Amino acid sequence: MTDHDPNRPGDPVERLAALRHEFGEHGGVNMSIEASTTFTVMEAGTMPEIFQGRLGPDAGGCYLYGRHFNPTVFVLGRQLAAMEGAEAGYCAASGLGAISAAILGLVDQGDHIVAGDTLYGGTWAMLAEFLPRKCGVTTTFVDASDPDAVAAAMTDRTKIVYCESVTNPTLRVADLPRLAEVAHARGARLIVDNTFAPLAITPIDHGADVVVHSLTKFVNGASDFIAGAVVGSGEFIGSLMDLHTGPLMILGPTMDPQVAHSISLRLPHLPIRMIEHARRAMIFAERLRELGIEVGYPGLAEHPDHELFRRIGRPEYGYGGLLTIDAGTRERAERLMEDLQNTEGFGWMAVSLGYFDTLMSCSASSTSSEMSDDALAAAGIAPGLVRMSIGFTGSLDQRWSQLESSLRRVGLV
Repeated sequence: MTDHDPNRPGDPVERLAALRHEFGEHGGVNMSIEASTTFTVMEAGTMPEIFQGRLGPDAGGCYLYGRHFNPTVFVLGRQLAAMEGAEAGYCAASGLGAISAAILGLVDQGDHIVAGDTLYGGTWAMLAEFLPRKCGVTTTFVDASDPDAVAAAMTDRTKIVYCESVTNPTLRVADLPRLAEVAHARGARLIVDNTFAPLAITPIDHGADVVVHSLTKFVNGASDFIAGAVVGSGEFIGSLMDLHTGPLMILGPTMDPQVAHSISLRLPHLPIRMIEHARRAMIFAERLRELGIEVGYPGLAEHPDHELFRRIGRPEYGYGGLLTIDAGTRERAERLMEDLQNTEGFGWMAVSLGYFDTLMSCSASSTSSEMSDDALAAAGIAPGLVRMSIGFTGSLDQRWSQLESSLRRVGLV
């Protein structure tokens, strides 16, 4: 693994470091926490200007109300935008809050979305069921790894192409440059959920218009806060805060400023964490393959998207911290996870990912359970597929010994 190259155009670590080199409000090395829900103006005439959208924190005005912009949350949004190479960003109280705001900021009733058929279950439910029923916005699900299929599914009302940079849970990699071409050729925007690959892939460098994150996962890293973010152009982020039609403003998925402060303090060591997550995942994947286990990991040469990840990714951060094991059946998958947790102490049976300990789930019956059986089959999410978010506690050899022992006990080796 090589260190990041500060001379490489658009290096996310350098962008973030440059932005963080600012004093806090009172000269502290960390930014202050602004806990106020409302903010004063110095002249009465300023308030109407803010309400009309003519003044704001980035346009010579000031802050208005905590549901609109909060200074601490605003700074975290700027930091994440710098990391992703976007003009602007803002944060929400959850990943789905950020995703729904980004989508609703680009569609109207009767519009259409083309989305990858392998998505986080909550996103799939929103696109497949919530938006058609509540908003009259429909989605066609296709294999996002096939840009021609995406192009064929687009209509005159298609406003968004939506995908995950690395799919949950099958770990397929989106061909972002081609998807951007397909979307832009028809006047649509490309939204990319980059939750699985912060730093390792920077979608805006490859043509994405909007990037969303569940900050709950790798970016936060401690499984103690629910949070989300959306980054994109300054105009787009501003539109999400419009006092009349802005989804972040009107629907109110407001991030607590103390949460924003805590997550901001974890951004500087995100590169160190991602490198170690990926290093261990790669070693485990190689050893699992040597044992004859059906393992999925983009870092393996035989992975169908290995070369694509090499081409669009940043190799200094590896190939991500997740891998999958196909245990064959749900029953065997559950026995494996129970043994790993309760006998070996290898990790935890829990949803979510990006924690410093390993988290394990059987995706078809948990984080993808919102999907129908047909949708699961189309996405390639097998009943016995175990998703592992590889942590970095304990020694690597200790954790491998625990994993191998469990695999042998449940008969997978």
